[in-house]
Amino acid sequence: MMDIVTLDFETYYDKDYSLRKMTTEAYIRDPRFEVIGVSVKVNDHDTDWYSGDNPSRFLRSIDYSNKAILAHNTAFDGAILGWHFNIQPKLWLDTLSMARPKHQMTVGGSLKVLSDHYGLGQKGNEVINAMGKRREDFTAEDMNRYADYCVQDVELTYKLFKKLAKGFPSSELMVIDQTLRMYTEPTIRLDNNVLVEHLHLIQDQKTALLDKLGGEAKAKDILMSNPKFASLLKALGVTPPMKISTTTGKEAFAFAKTDQGFKELLDHPKPSVRAVVEARLGVKSTIEESRTISFMGIAERGRLPIMLNYYGAHTGRFSGGDKVNLQNLPRNGKLRAALTAPKGQLVVACDSSQIEARMVAYLADQKDLLKSFASGNDVYSEFASDVYGKPVTKANKLERHVGKTAILGLGYGMGADKFQASLKSGYPSVVVETGEAKRVVDLYRNKNHKIVSLWNRSNHVLKALSSGGSGQLCNILSYDEQGIRMPNGFYIRYPALRRGEDGHEYINNARSYKNRYMDTTKWTKIYGGKVVENITQAVARIVVAEQMVAIGQRYHVALQVHDEVVCIVDEDKAEEARDFMVEVMSTPPKWAADLPVACEADIGANYGDAK
Repeated sequence: MMDIVTLDFETYYDKDYSLRKMTTEAYIRDPRFEVIGVSVKVNDHDTDWYSGDNPSRFLRSIDYSNKAILAHNTAFDGAILGWHFNIQPKLWLDTLSMARPKHQMTVGGSLKVLSDHYGLGQKGNEVINAMGKRREDFTAEDMNRYADYCVQDVELTYKLFKKLAKGFPSSELMVIDQTLRMYTEPTIRLDNNVLVEHLHLIQDQKTALLDKLGGEAKAKDILMSNPKFASLLKALGVTPPMKISTTTGKEAFAFAKTDQGFKELLDHPKPSVRAVVEARLGVKSTIEESRTISFMGIAERGRLPIMLNYYGAHTGRFSGGDKVNLQNLPRNGKLRAALTAPKGQLVVACDSSQIEARMVAYLADQKDLLKSFASGNDVYSEFASDVYGKPVTKANKLERHVGKTAILGLGYGMGADKFQASLKSGYPSVVVETGEAKRVVDLYRNKNHKIVSLWNRSNHVLKALSSGGSGQLCNILSYDEQGIRMPNGFYIRYPALRRGEDGHEYINNARSYKNRYMDTTKWTKIYGGKVVENITQAVARIVVAEQMVAIGQRYHVALQVHDEVVCIVDEDKAEEARDFMVEVMSTPPKWAADLPVACEADIGANYGDAK
C-alpha cells in the first residue's frame, strides 16, 4: 500500500514578484524564491507545519520510493520539491487535475470552490500582511496564523482527494503522474544560440514587412482590414480562408484567431505568409517572436519544463499551460530545432498515425476503411483516387490534399461550404468549385455510410440524454443520464441539454475555461456530427495517453504533443527506445483489440530532427 503525503508550500512574494505576474516556472526559479513554510500530512495522521530550516530536514528525511505526493495544483508544489529539494516520489497526485474530468468545467477549479461544492468545510483566508515578508520578518503570532491557514488547506486537499478518488480510474491517475513528471523532471535543453539567431531573423523579417507596408501605422490599417488583408494574402499567392457566417449565413473571410483556416496559415510553408498572419495577430510582437523571447528566458534559468493541463478540453485532450504551449509549434520551424537533448542523449519522437481518422472508422464500424488502415494503405490517396477517377499517389500532392482534407474533415458531418473553405486554407492551387465540393461530400457519405449512421445515432443519443435515457451508442461507448461513457470510465457531458428552436438541433449549457480555471457560460449548438467529433477525439486521446504511460514505465517522457510522445534517452539506448515506442504505439488497447493503430518514429539531436 502506497503512503500518501499531502502537502502545501507557502512562499515569499511581493508586489512585483508573484504568480499573478509571472509564470510558475519563472517564479520558482527566480533568485528571490523562498519557502516560508510547508504543511505535511501523511495518510490520515495529523497535519504538521514546518518552517525555518525544518522543511528541508523533514522533507529529505522521507523515503519516497513508495510514496505518493498529493497537492492541489501539484505542478507548483511538485516543482518546488523537484527543483529545490531534488525529490521525486513514486507517484504524483493532483486534486486540481482530478476535478476536471469529474466536473468538466461545471464547477470551478479552486480549492475554495471545490471544498464548498463537496461541503468539506470553509477555506480560510490567506494571511494578511504577508506580502513582501521574508521568513525572518514574521512575528511568532503571524507565523502561527500562516501555519493554521496552510494546515487547513492540506486537510481540505486530502478530504477532496478522498471524494474525487472514488471511482477515479487508476489508469488516469498514471496519466496525471506522467504529465506532472514532464514539468517536475524537465529534460529538454533549449539551445540559446539557435534562439538568438532565430529572434534576429524574425525581427528583421517583421521590420522589413512593416516597412514594405508603409510603416507600423499603415501596416496596422492593412492588416486589420479584412479586404486589405485578403488582398495581401493573394499577393503572396494564398487564397484567403473562408467560412460561412453564423449570423448572415453567407460566405465570409475566416480571419478570426479561432477560425481553423486562419490558424492553419500559421503553419504555412512560406515564411512570408506566416509573418503576415502573425503580424495581424499582433503588429508589435508576433507569436513567434514572443515565444522565442520566452524560450530564451527559460534557457537562462534551466531546462524546459513542459506544463500540460490534464483534461484541458471538453474531450479530455491536453492543453498547454504556464504560457508555454508546445501544442502549436510551427512544423519545420527553428523553434523545434531549439529543443535539444542534453549532451550524451538523443530525442526519440513517435507519432500515432492518423489516430482520429482510424478511430472514427472504428467507432462507426466502417469495415472497408478499417481494412485499408490495417493493410497500411494510404487512405488519403485511395479516396482521392475515387474523387478523380484515376490512381493518386503521395506524389500527387494537390490531389492527395483533397483526399486528406476529406478523410480528416468530412467524418464529422462537414458540409460542402466548410469543406471548400478548408481546402482553400491549404494549397491555394487546389480550386474546387461549389458543385464539385458537394460531389466530394456526397461521395464520402455514400462510401462511408456507417459513419453517417453514427451521426444519426448520435442525434438520437442527444434526444435520449435530454430526457435522461440510456443505451449503447456504438461498440465501446454507452450513455446514461450523466452523458456518453468513455472506455476509461469518464464521461463526455452535455449539461442542461435541450432542444433548439428549430426542433431538431440541440443546445447545451456549455462552459469553457477562461484564463486559468474561471468559467463562463454560453449556449452552444450540438448535433450528431459534433458529438462524433467529441467522442472520436476523446477516445483517441485515451489511446495515446495509455501509450504514453506504457512508454513512461521504461523511458522518460519529456514531451507530449497532440498524438505524439517524445522521450529523451541515452545515445546508446536510442534505437532500442525507438523500437520499444513503435511496438507500444502499434499495439491497440485491450478494450479495442481490433483497432488498427500505426505510428512513425525517428531519432535526432533535437526535436526538429526527430520529426
